[in-house]
Formats: sequence, C-alpha cells, structure tokens
Amino acid sequence: MRGPKTKAIPPRELFVDLLTFDRRLAVPVIHLVYWAGLGLIALIAFSVVGASVGVALREGLEGMLLAIPVLVAGFLIVGALVLIWRSFCEFYVAVFRISDDLAALRAAAEGGRPIVPVQGEPARSAGDYTRP
Repeated sequence: MRGPKTKAIPPRELFVDLLTFDRRLAVPVIHLVYWAGLGLIALIAFSVVGASVGVALREGLEGMLLAIPVLVAGFLIVGALVLIWRSFCEFYVAVFRISDDLAALRAAAEGGRPIVPVQGEPARSAGDYTRP
C-alpha cells in the first residue's frame, strides 16, 4: 500500500537535495538491486534446467533418473534463494525507513512539539507525520 503522492519538486531543488544528502536515494537503489538480484536468480534457474536436460539427453535412461532429482533440488534451492534475497532487501528498506522516522522524530524534538501519525495509522516515512 503506497502513501499519498507528494507534490512535484523542481529539478533544481531535487539536485541540490541530492548533493547535500537532504534526500535519500537508498530505497530506490535497493529496488534496482532487488530486481537485478532476481534476474541473476532467474539465470541460475535456467542453468539448472539446462543442466538437467543436458544430463538427461547425454546419459540416456540413467541420466533421466539423475536429472529429475537434480531438477527438483535445483528448483528448491532457487526458491530458497528468492526468499532469502527478498528478506535481505526488505531488511535494508526497513532500516532506511527507520532512519527516516528517526529524522522526523529528531526534527519534532528540536521544534519542541510532538508529532503524531496521520489518520491514526502507523507512520511509514518522514512525510507521514503531522503536528497537532
């Protein structure tokens, strides 16, 4: 579930925010890394299928008996890799979201007024807070 859309930021301000580290790029970069990792895992899955088919064609009946368990084990390993990769990337996204929440809390503490989540929901990013 995505949060509300924010207003467009002029390119000049966006560039300055990126140069001064006022805007974080970690979450979009992690999304790119996630999809690149899934691409590599897909290549591993294709290589497992290719190796199994190659052994089955080269070795005849014994190769077919060997190829089936290799194919099943390969797909189990690929499935585990997908889950591990997803959890790894989710962990980093969560760490950076916590960092955004702490930055909002620090800004509120320096301002002297408490902040509360918008509409009674738990906050997901620094923009989800409002002052009472």
